[in-house]
Amino acid sequence: MTHSHSPSSSSARVRPSALKLLGALVAGSFLSLASGCSGDEPTPSAPPVQVQLIAFNDFHGNLEPPSGSNGRIKAPTSDGKTVDVNAGGGAYIAYHIDKLRQRNPENSVVVSAGDLIGASPLVSGIFHDEPTIELMNMIGLDINGVGNHEFDDGRDELLRMQNGGCHANGCEARASFPGANFKFLSANVIDTVTNKPLLDAYSIKEFQGLKIGFIGMTLEGTSKIVNPAGIVNLSFQDEADTVNALIPELKQQGVEAVVVIIHEGGLPTGLYNECPGISGPIVELAERFDDAVDVVVSGHTHQAYNCMIDGKLVTSAASFGRVVTSIDLTLDPASGDVLEKVANNNIVTRDNANTPADVLVKEYVSKAAPLANRIIGNTPVELKAPIRPLPAGTTGESILGNVVADAMLAATKDETKGGAVVAFQNPGGIRADISAGDISFGKVFAVQPFANNMVTITMTGAQIEKVLEQQFQSTGTLIMQVSEGFSYTWKASGPDGDKIDPATIKLNGTAIDPMASYRVTMNNFMAAGGDGYQAFTEGTSPLTGPIDLDALEAYLRDHNPLTPPTLGRITREP
Repeated sequence: MTHSHSPSSSSARVRPSALKLLGALVAGSFLSLASGCSGDEPTPSAPPVQVQLIAFNDFHGNLEPPSGSNGRIKAPTSDGKTVDVNAGGGAYIAYHIDKLRQRNPENSVVVSAGDLIGASPLVSGIFHDEPTIELMNMIGLDINGVGNHEFDDGRDELLRMQNGGCHANGCEARASFPGANFKFLSANVIDTVTNKPLLDAYSIKEFQGLKIGFIGMTLEGTSKIVNPAGIVNLSFQDEADTVNALIPELKQQGVEAVVVIIHEGGLPTGLYNECPGISGPIVELAERFDDAVDVVVSGHTHQAYNCMIDGKLVTSAASFGRVVTSIDLTLDPASGDVLEKVANNNIVTRDNANTPADVLVKEYVSKAAPLANRIIGNTPVELKAPIRPLPAGTTGESILGNVVADAMLAATKDETKGGAVVAFQNPGGIRADISAGDISFGKVFAVQPFANNMVTITMTGAQIEKVLEQQFQSTGTLIMQVSEGFSYTWKASGPDGDKIDPATIKLNGTAIDPMASYRVTMNNFMAAGGDGYQAFTEGTSPLTGPIDLDALEAYLRDHNPLTPPTLGRITREP
């Protein structure tokens, strides 16, 4: 079988081998007709089987329509320009999925490529994402390939999402929680005690006697971006190696059509249903996947694309329920192989809502409203979160990052609460901006939805310098936000491990002493080495403090109206 190894924008492909099979079927039909002339009845050949995959990814509990740029998709116009289309929302994606399912009601399957939950808005997050699972049960989701955010609260909470049962705080959304009616799949997350996958590796579905294998795949780098305490004894394996090792097992069960649902993605340059100039990990993975793989449903990068890479149809549907992908597969009735595959990314417009889903969403909005709408402060200016990835020429410091770090320090500086003198916050833990004006609890929840506990530890000045150097990683620069009184300068052209002059690292204007000890606060994710800040694990005398969200709420109440902090704690040299 010959494949092109260059990514291209395409929505259909017929395999050469499939063409031969199709030709043989046609030839066989003619022979049957010819023999019929001598008195025999012709033997009818079975028609190809049509199967529809309906796919999306990175929903992140967005029951309500997402706002701002998170709630828009750029679409082409007839005059060659583009227009922003409002998109997304639980009731609207439910409507679009239902309409797509009506195209092929007998042979449709609905799949999600991970981050279905986690980092969710308050309406879902405050109820431990049970409302999102309830909505997906209603929609008829069949498979969720587990993403990194499904591990935000650890393996036990992920298993609760699958199997049901009340949260440790009790059942707050309903009297009981039955769990997901759909399958969570993850072939490459291995329990190192049992040496078996934590969840099912794949699911085989049958359509008119023909089988399609669906392999679920979690981001290999998950262990670096979730709280290590929640994934003890779990190993995240290479995605392509895991897929390829499963192909013989699937073939032994009569599977010729293979779909990989993977929480990893790419970075295209075109519009939502195109694929020009795609780059990123998904390109290499698609090329490494066995040729038996026909379709790759991807996610993680929050991009929308429709590609053909190494003979495999590769799709992604943006994020927050703004796009849903329809993938039409034509299966050979004799071999079960894929004859044709066509994908189309559809914008989830807001002109029609699914009524039962709309009722469900409004119910949870109403339940959350008293908490979400409570005013806790006011800011005269917009508080901007850190931008990721770090824009060229910037320091990495942000106004909202300064506020969050100051709140962490304020909550832990008392001797009885930790005795902290500096606080650090990872940029990925700040998820949204806060607009000017009144600050509601809902806005604050959107900023810090993970409910991380703060931890205060003792570190030497040398260890502080070490963790600052760990901000500069091969996968990108992750500049921590720092509290008032702490400052330093980093040099962009400096070599790895030596981008910061220790003399510039100062606390209240005085250079830190490499041998002295300092009490330092961060969240528990960072304290366990999350985001690559391994030097935090060298700290001693840990004291667990309150939840970061509570600290930020208390700080904004105590500083109402807020006097926005100025920038300048972090400076940068060429």
